[in-house]
Amino acid sequence: MDRRESIAGVVLAAGTSSRMGRNKLLLELAGQSVLRRAVLTAVDAGLDPVLVVLGHESERARAELEGLPCQVVLNAEYQEGIHSSLRNGIRAVPGSCAAAVVLLADMPLVDAAMIRALVERYRAAGAPLVVSDYEGVDAPPIVYDRGLFSELGALEGEGCGKRVIKRHTAEAIRVPWPARALTDLDLPGDVERVREQLGGVR
Repeated sequence: MDRRESIAGVVLAAGTSSRMGRNKLLLELAGQSVLRRAVLTAVDAGLDPVLVVLGHESERARAELEGLPCQVVLNAEYQEGIHSSLRNGIRAVPGSCAAAVVLLADMPLVDAAMIRALVERYRAAGAPLVVSDYEGVDAPPIVYDRGLFSELGALEGEGCGKRVIKRHTAEAIRVPWPARALTDLDLPGDVERVREQLGGVR
C-alpha cells in the first residue's frame, strides 16, 4: 500500500483504572480531561481517522469526546485487558489506511510533534514498524504497517503488541524520546506529578 495514504490513530481508552481508584481518563489536566487531551493530540498530529476504543464507563467517556472528529469503537471485552482493545481498534481501521498509530490515552506527555515524527519516519522508510524508544523501553505511540494488522488481530493474551514488536524487531525503526515522556497515569501521585510538569495547571 502507498505510504502516502492516510494513517489512522487508535487511542486505547477502555481500561478500568483499577490502581487509580477512579476513572483516570476523566481527571482534568491543564483544563481538559485526560481522554480529551489524548484524542486532541492524535487529531492535531494529522491522524485520520482517529478511532477511540472505549469500554469502562463508556457513556461518560463518550461525553468527553463531544465535538471532536473521532470515531468511537466499543470494546465489550475490555475487562480482558488492553490486548482486547488493541485487537478491536486495529480491526476497525478502514481498508484505505496504510498504517495505524497506536496510542495510550493515559500518556499525557506524548505530544503531536512526537506522533508526526514517527509518521514521517514511517513514510520515509520501508519498515513495517516505527517504535518509540524511551531510553531503552519500547512503548507507544507505535506505528504498525497494515501488513502487521492480521498478526495484531489474531494474537491473544497480555503483551500481544509487544510480541509483534519482538517478532519484527530486526526490521523496526526506533525513534528515541526522553524517559520522562513515558510517564503514564496509574496512581494518584502520577497525576499531581504530571500537573506540575505541565506548569501546575489543573
